[in-house]
Amino acid sequence: MKIKQFRGHEIHNADLGSQSWFGCGGKADLLFHPADIQDLQEFFDRNTNERITIIGGLANTIIRDGGIRGITVQLGKSFSEIKPLQQDMISAQCGALNGSVAAAAIKSGIGELEFLSGIPGSLGGAIAMNAGAYGTEIKDVLVQADILMPDGSIKTMAADDLKMSYRHSEIPDGGIIISAVLKGGPEEYDAIKTRMNDIKARRNETQPIREKTGGSTFANPSPEELIAAGLPEGTKAWKIVEMVGGRGLKMGGAMISEQHCNFMINTGDATAADLENLGEELIRRADEKFGLRLRWEIKRIGEAR
Repeated sequence: MKIKQFRGHEIHNADLGSQSWFGCGGKADLLFHPADIQDLQEFFDRNTNERITIIGGLANTIIRDGGIRGITVQLGKSFSEIKPLQQDMISAQCGALNGSVAAAAIKSGIGELEFLSGIPGSLGGAIAMNAGAYGTEIKDVLVQADILMPDGSIKTMAADDLKMSYRHSEIPDGGIIISAVLKGGPEEYDAIKTRMNDIKARRNETQPIREKTGGSTFANPSPEELIAAGLPEGTKAWKIVEMVGGRGLKMGGAMISEQHCNFMINTGDATAADLENLGEELIRRADEKFGLRLRWEIKRIGEAR
């Protein structure tokens, strides 16, 4: 399989697992980095019958050990432009790191976007799952998103059109988020920087950011799920993991962080299967003890070995 008629870069048998934040997992048969939006549009126009997987920065993703069949398209550095639009809005492409968007907003005197510095990975993934941190979600600041549709057209959708809810956005079938406009508020640099420093300090204190880890493993249960399970209102996923004996639990080279037990860690020799099996064990325990099914927040793609 070759795709050299495009301007982007292709890699056969690409080691995606080592590129992921967990640092383990399988390979992609063929990895394609499109040069720009036009290159991506042409690629889809000529590969309508191919098996295609879209990935971003792999911050919150497990690449299963058997790897990914077909063509994997990664939207990275060539889709990372960030530019201020006016006093309180900023435009960013899907491959821009969330932390970079937050930093650019500060330089432009735009507040209320610093929470992005607490979300690992790139903007496209954050919008797709309506990621959030420290009391703010993407839906709170999203004005609109440009989405590449399967027919090659680009559809601009307002935040309301995406029907965003907790860790969920309704992206049209086959659509790919290309860029977005975010809205904050004009503010003094020092005030914004102080809040960002506070976020950084809280992350350092509460999350295993120096380990091979991803984002939160499980989504927080809904109020209805907690009531049905007989658990107090506001009980977080990490607390449920702790209550079922998850803190420090190991499976192969995978371990639940002692520091924050909604984070999994590759202690050095974990396989993707170790990570996934560890998560599934915690789901089983929560179901057995409380009748509550924890939901994966980490995306798992590819095939088992």
